[in-house]
Amino acid sequence: MSSNRQARICIYGAGAIGGHVGARLAHAGQVQLSVVARGAHLQAIRQHGLHLTSGADQWQGAVAQATDDPSTLEEQDFVLVGLKAHSLPAHAAAIRRLLGRTGVAVFMTNGIPWWWNHGLSGEQAYLPLLDPDGTLWHEITPQRAIGCVIYSPNAIEAPGRIRHAPGRNLFVFGEPAGGGSERLSRLLDLLATSGLPVASTDDIRQEIWLKLLINASGNTLSALTRLGNAARAASPELESLGAALVHEVARIAAAAGWPLPDERVVAASTTLSGGVNQYPSMLQDVFAGRVIEVEPILGQPQAFARHLNIPTPAIDVVVALLRGLNRHLEIGQTA
Repeated sequence: MSSNRQARICIYGAGAIGGHVGARLAHAGQVQLSVVARGAHLQAIRQHGLHLTSGADQWQGAVAQATDDPSTLEEQDFVLVGLKAHSLPAHAAAIRRLLGRTGVAVFMTNGIPWWWNHGLSGEQAYLPLLDPDGTLWHEITPQRAIGCVIYSPNAIEAPGRIRHAPGRNLFVFGEPAGGGSERLSRLLDLLATSGLPVASTDDIRQEIWLKLLINASGNTLSALTRLGNAARAASPELESLGAALVHEVARIAAAAGWPLPDERVVAASTTLSGGVNQYPSMLQDVFAGRVIEVEPILGQPQAFARHLNIPTPAIDVVVALLRGLNRHLEIGQTA
C-alpha cells in the first residue's frame, strides 16, 4: 500500500457483523471504505451510511462506495468478508479480483473455516463440506486469508442500522499459518483506530475451538427450538443436551491437537443469559427464512470426529435435525 493514500477496506457482506465493523470504520473516516450489500440495506447505506448503536453509544458515517456489484470497486488492501460460510464459494472469484496482487481477505465467519488445513501436515487440502469443489482454496488461496473469531452479539434492526447487544465485544484475528505478520499488525492498527475492540492470537485455531464451545450448543439449539438464550436456559432438558454438545466438541478439539481449558468447557456448558432473551445469529437467520450455518458449526466437527474415531451421539442427532431444517429453509427460499 502506498504511504500517501488511505488504506482501502471493503466490507463484503454488511450484515450484522460486517455492518458493525463498517459503521465504526465509516465513523472514524480514516480509511477509504466500500461496502458490498444488497436490497433495502444497500439503499439505506447509500443514502444514510451505516449506523451502529450499543447502549447509549452511537457510530455513524458515510460510505465512499456502496454497491451490489463488486466488479465496480477498485482493488482493496483488505476485504473483510461478512458472508455466511455456505455463501462463500459463489463469491470466490469476485473476492479474488478485489484482492489484486497484494490484498488480504479477512473471513469473519462462525465455526471451522474453509482454510483450516492450511499448514497442517498430512491433511487433505480443502474441506468438501465447506468448500465442495475447492473453489475457495484454489481461487482465493489460504495464503491470502486471515482468520477471525468474534465475540459480539449484533442484529440488523432496520436497513442500514445495526444494534449491538450489551455484553462481550471482542474481535480476535490471527494468521492461519500461526504467529504474527506485518499484514496482521497493519489490519489491527486500522481497525483499532476506528475504536473496534481487537486482539491477535498466535493460534487462531485454538480460538476457533473455544468459540465453537459456545456456538455448538447455543446457536444450534436456539435454531431448532426458536428459543432465545434466557428461554432456553429455563429448560433443564435443553441445558443437558447443550452440555453434551459442548463436551463432545471439547473432546474433538483435544483429539485434533487443541486441548481446551477445563474452565472454558464448564462455562460453555451453562447458558449465561443474564435474564436477557438474546437471539443467537442462527436463530435470527431462521426467523428471517435464511439458510443456516450447519456445516462449519457442527457438520465439520462431526467429520473430524469420525476421522478420529470419536463417538458423538449428541452431535449426530442435532446435525441431522439441523440439516433437515436447512432443507426446509432452502425450499422456502426457492419458493
